[in-house]
Amino acid sequence: MFGPLWLRVATVLTGALISPLALASPPGHFAEQQIRHIATYYPGRMSGSPAELMAADYLRQQFSALGFKTNTRQFNTGYHWQEEDGSLRWHKLTATSVIAAQAGSVPQEILIVAHLDTWTPQNSSESHRNLGGLRLQGVDDNASGLGVMLELAQQLSRKPLHYGVRFVALSAGESALHGMEDYVERMSQREKQNTLLVVDLNSLITGERLYFDSGVNTPLPVRKQTRDRALSLARQLGIAAATHRQNPKGLNAFDSAGFPLLDVTASSGTPGSKEGEPQRHRSRHFPEGTTRHQTDRDNLSYLDRWLPGQITQRTRDCVSVLLPLLSELTNPRV
Repeated sequence: MFGPLWLRVATVLTGALISPLALASPPGHFAEQQIRHIATYYPGRMSGSPAELMAADYLRQQFSALGFKTNTRQFNTGYHWQEEDGSLRWHKLTATSVIAAQAGSVPQEILIVAHLDTWTPQNSSESHRNLGGLRLQGVDDNASGLGVMLELAQQLSRKPLHYGVRFVALSAGESALHGMEDYVERMSQREKQNTLLVVDLNSLITGERLYFDSGVNTPLPVRKQTRDRALSLARQLGIAAATHRQNPKGLNAFDSAGFPLLDVTASSGTPGSKEGEPQRHRSRHFPEGTTRHQTDRDNLSYLDRWLPGQITQRTRDCVSVLLPLLSELTNPRV
């Protein structure tokens, strides 16, 4: 179904072609600016909310300014709200995603995805515990993925590509809203055939190290050219990075559909561990999962206080690995 990416991607590092203007800013600087802007001005980016719609429009403008062919896509979905008596009430919503593409010299392309929405409370207990809602800045989950995506787009827009890139700020990416499934279902057969790789960026700030995980259905040669290459680049740069023996997130819609997948996230899990194995925690303020969906923790004030410099370091690390990796993949040496 997919082109033989591994036959055309070199195993040598090729530096990204960055303009002199870009060299004035260190890797990750633009990503951090975008993370802070999105978190500050668009909190409560729940699917179907006004905040999500405004954030989507902001992202569309950013991609357009970089010269990408950009559009928004809406679809209808919803979720079950659980009342205090246990009964379920269906909430309908219209989610908005942003899609930006730059064509290469051939039809094949790499898809880079980061979910746009923040957590939507689904019962009164979650609301009372400040899980999701209108005040959640969602710095880690997932302004971080959006910010890194925008810097990668900024840098890749400055040079011609052999394989194209398509960036998707995906709405309804949170649990049970099926945004990813909807995107896959609406891909044409030609789009599916021309997608060489999917890179999923999610929750990149908290956690001891970056994790690069391949999808279950990703062929071994592609794993070597993506996951293993990312780990090699990280080692060269002295960046703490690892992989799980089994992706703890399980199958997502792209993986289930057979697309080669590189999942990028940050975690405090033990390197090489499987889901459910013991986890080592960075500190009492950040045991595994404690910022997830939590309004009082996944925000700039809390993260800057308890992990000073972490946003700067992690955006730098992400861009320092992913930019040369994507430069190799989009412009391989034959």
